[in-house]
Amino acid sequence: MQTSMPITKSPNDHRQYQYLQLDNGLRILLVEDHQAQQAAASMVVNVGHFDDPASRPGMAHFLEHMLFLGTEKYPNSGEYHAFINQHGGSNNAWTGTEQTNFFFSIDAEVFEESLDRFSQFFIAPCFDLELVDRERHAIESEFSLKLKDDIRRTYQVQKETVNPAHPFSKFSVGNLKTLDGDEKTLRQELLDFYQSHYSANLMTLCLVAPLPLDELSALAKSYFSPIENRKLAKQYPNVAIYEAAQLGQQINIVPLKEQRRVAITFPLPAIDRFYKRKPLTFISHLLGYEGKGSLLSHLKEQGLAINLSAGGGVNGYNFKDYNISIQLTEKGLLQLDDVIQASFEYLELIKTQGMQAWRYQERANLLKLAFKYQEQIKPLDLASHLSINMHHYEVSDLIYGDYRMDGLDVTQVIELLELMSPDNLRIQLISPDLDTEKQAAWYHSPYQVKPIDKQRLHPWRDPDVREALKLPDPNPFIIEDSIARDVKSDHPVPVVVCQETGYRIWHKKDDEFNVPKGHMYLSLDSHQAAATPKHAALTRLYVEMLLDYLTECTYPAEVAGLSYNIYPHQGGITLHLTGLTGKQEALLSLLINKARERNFTQDRFKQIKKQILRNWFNQSRAKPISQLFTSLTVTLQKRSFEPQRMAEELEDITLDDLHNHVRAFYEKIHLEGLVYGDWLTEEAKALGKRLDHILSLVSSPSGESERELIKLENVGTLMREVSVNHQDSSIIVYYQSAEATPLKMALFSLLNHTMSSTFFHELRTKRQLGYMVGTGYLPLNRYPGMIFYVQSPTAGPLKLLEAIDEFIADFNYAVMQITNDQWELTKQGLINQIMEHDPNLKTRGQRYWSSIGNKDYDFNQRELVVEQIGELTRSDLIKFMMQKMRTKHGDRLILFTTGEQHRNQEQLASDNMITDLRSFKQRAAKFNY
Repeated sequence: MQTSMPITKSPNDHRQYQYLQLDNGLRILLVEDHQAQQAAASMVVNVGHFDDPASRPGMAHFLEHMLFLGTEKYPNSGEYHAFINQHGGSNNAWTGTEQTNFFFSIDAEVFEESLDRFSQFFIAPCFDLELVDRERHAIESEFSLKLKDDIRRTYQVQKETVNPAHPFSKFSVGNLKTLDGDEKTLRQELLDFYQSHYSANLMTLCLVAPLPLDELSALAKSYFSPIENRKLAKQYPNVAIYEAAQLGQQINIVPLKEQRRVAITFPLPAIDRFYKRKPLTFISHLLGYEGKGSLLSHLKEQGLAINLSAGGGVNGYNFKDYNISIQLTEKGLLQLDDVIQASFEYLELIKTQGMQAWRYQERANLLKLAFKYQEQIKPLDLASHLSINMHHYEVSDLIYGDYRMDGLDVTQVIELLELMSPDNLRIQLISPDLDTEKQAAWYHSPYQVKPIDKQRLHPWRDPDVREALKLPDPNPFIIEDSIARDVKSDHPVPVVVCQETGYRIWHKKDDEFNVPKGHMYLSLDSHQAAATPKHAALTRLYVEMLLDYLTECTYPAEVAGLSYNIYPHQGGITLHLTGLTGKQEALLSLLINKARERNFTQDRFKQIKKQILRNWFNQSRAKPISQLFTSLTVTLQKRSFEPQRMAEELEDITLDDLHNHVRAFYEKIHLEGLVYGDWLTEEAKALGKRLDHILSLVSSPSGESERELIKLENVGTLMREVSVNHQDSSIIVYYQSAEATPLKMALFSLLNHTMSSTFFHELRTKRQLGYMVGTGYLPLNRYPGMIFYVQSPTAGPLKLLEAIDEFIADFNYAVMQITNDQWELTKQGLINQIMEHDPNLKTRGQRYWSSIGNKDYDFNQRELVVEQIGELTRSDLIKFMMQKMRTKHGDRLILFTTGEQHRNQEQLASDNMITDLRSFKQRAAKFNY
């Protein structure tokens, strides 16, 4: 066993790290974190769909699925998932191009037992013959789920238009056709693939736990040393991702959702070797700038584009696509060549005027500060991230590699910019109504490939930079350093520091996370916000107009790590502002002053309105289960409305209507705010007084807006069918509590926790009803509730409801069979989940803000719920189920969609069906708060 050099970590990082390599070649990073209540592990295997045999697309993905379904030591296919769930954890895996990642988190007390189970995936999996066919169908369900996903459909076109000899061209997911064959043959192929690709020397493991490093080292050695080292080496073909003829091409793709987007793609070499200086990060920093004079600002002024991002694109062992991705307007689509011309002009500007050390240093400073005050993340996210980094960075840089910018290497940057030329170019255009003559395999996306005419290329080769385009000035918001104030808080939770009629500000000085950052939440309630669908549409339009109007003047602050968001809710709008506290007040002043100007132009009004209408229209093309989740809140919350309903209202709204709405919105306002982080009490008070003064100039005080929730008491089984055009069917069954008490919260959350892994195993793994299967604890407007959901390619809504009802009816027996020890462990797992330590300032701030929204003014609802959970017995849970879910006619709401392929099956019908949502919501009994 070898250990190695120290690992560079943030001065704000309390964790201890140790790298070691076992005798079998497995590379491991151990992380000792005494603040964590959960432990986590992540294994990355250097195997992905690039390794699939030509005759078996999807084999790497299929194998990933099979490894969960039993090992020689733990043969029960549902045991691993149930063990993780029982002990308050979560687990998952994904298969990428060159890597497969398996990961889980769990209560720290049972970390050793979980590692024993997890390590067996890589030592002795069963590949149970009886499960091979079943899991093929799970792969088919996953494939089916994304058939109408534009990202997946576009990705497939990209695969078909690259060099067919490059592994990127392979179909990655797999389905019943590609994994066809008898079970014995398939099982043998799985075994052969496993033995020829899974080897300890191709794996990296990260363990995070509140245990000393020497204990973690002993666990790693004990459980992972038996993994066989087959001494495998990666042998991907040394061929270019694009053949010469595939450069200089335009690929037109017709999407399902309405969108207009161009990706200007430049093929580059692999980028891992650039990580110490990050030249592409520097180029993207300048190209993606959004302030005055930027490429995006100019395109917006010309009415050609809506947004722009620079730097994305696929990458791998010998390639990197660098994309300038631009969301176009209809005019931009017609003037595509001018959009591309402007992009080449801005690249020329960067090449000729951008190679200045101060520009590079601005970006480097931001990363330096981000590293210095690195905020902690959950053990699971950390383990997964670091195990991936081990495939890309030197050992000393496993943490620092993401932040490292060692200085501007002009030669390196120019080298890459030279490759961003019209002679090394592909254009991918996505829009409805394009000419196409091909259909991509598997996803049936219509597309066309045609060479770019030389006449078009000519002006791009010699760009004359137009006057409107300018590189950014020095950023006034960027600071070289910042230090958290070492002042202890007087209170353990937020307290009210300012309060008048219609106005209240809470404050808490953070003294745990030691970062010079703050989070500020300001919620403005107005009775005008969402009184009707038209009001709600106007509020959404106002928010989008405001965000658009603010972009240019606030972009320098955004770049400097001062971010903000404005979003509408049932009662009004919320502003969330976060970042380094030194400049937060300056940004808030800027936001308030600009918000009061409201100089909205007719051109931007038309553009933003179109954009919102398109987004709402596209929601009708989302996954059926996603649409049902939206419909659930719309059905139950009085001031939530269907996107389609708001779109009808928005169609006829004018700019004058918007101005009148904004004026009425601010006439009577209720303000609730939270200032949390590196803010002193006197600063929060002074801020509160200023906000009070500003509000007094434009509005008079008001009470909070009501957030009314439909009451399902004594309604029986209520149903609503949602019309969705998709091959899959989907269903949500929702049970609601009639009281918002800690006891009911405890019962619903414990029932969900006890049921979730069994439900998943029964309906997804055993019965193969679909890939999207689960239960969830779902509080709405403070009232606890629980949902069961399935999206299925194989069964219609009637069969899905029968399966859910059958599961609920049988579950009482399952609870009866739980031993006392298992029951106590199950409860403790949930308690640990609820009481999980906040890893960073952001999570703590979100929790405080949710508490204020839930009127949990003592900030102790978690503790009260946990106390109730601790006292609950199995008979309490059984009794609760008998009362709440005792019959198929109990009080509940069922939402469903019928898939195209299930319309000939027996339909789900009821006398208690919601056919007119509007009148139902008007008549229904409601909870107020």
